[in-house]
Amino acid sequence: MEEPDTRILLLGLGNDILSDDAIGPKIIQDLETQNRYTRVDYQTAAIGGLELIELFSNYQQVFIIDAIKTRNGVPGSVYYFKPEDFRHTLHLTNFHDVNFLVALELAEELGHQMPEQIHILAIEIVEDLVFSDELTPPLQAKYSEIISEICTFLDDEVILHQANANEGHDGMEK
Repeated sequence: MEEPDTRILLLGLGNDILSDDAIGPKIIQDLETQNRYTRVDYQTAAIGGLELIELFSNYQQVFIIDAIKTRNGVPGSVYYFKPEDFRHTLHLTNFHDVNFLVALELAEELGHQMPEQIHILAIEIVEDLVFSDELTPPLQAKYSEIISEICTFLDDEVILHQANANEGHDGMEK
């Protein structure tokens, strides 16, 4: 396992059998297969709220890739959020759990080591209630563009983080 100052998590949230809801896990699986990033942990999950906190523990940087459905969104659009400007995505809030921000605050109050940086990449989807292991045609048509855009963002952020870690920055400033 990596030292805490270099640990990065790429986390795809979604349900593999609910059509476009699987976009997060699908992207993570493709990135892991490409072996594009070193010193990065790849995980997928279909959870939210407090359950995410255990996954985040001891990582310095977390990238969440999730689905989002907005009223007038264009399928395949990628939105970039941080916890402080959080908007609801499909898995960061659960009706039977606390929301994402409350979970983060609670974890910090309980002394859990939380990531220095959390990035949320939300992809606009079409369908998340139909059982299917296929993305909808509009999302499938834009899939390579989505991957390219996410990789451009991750290239900048992951490489910058690893360069800072190699220069001796501990990333532990609060």
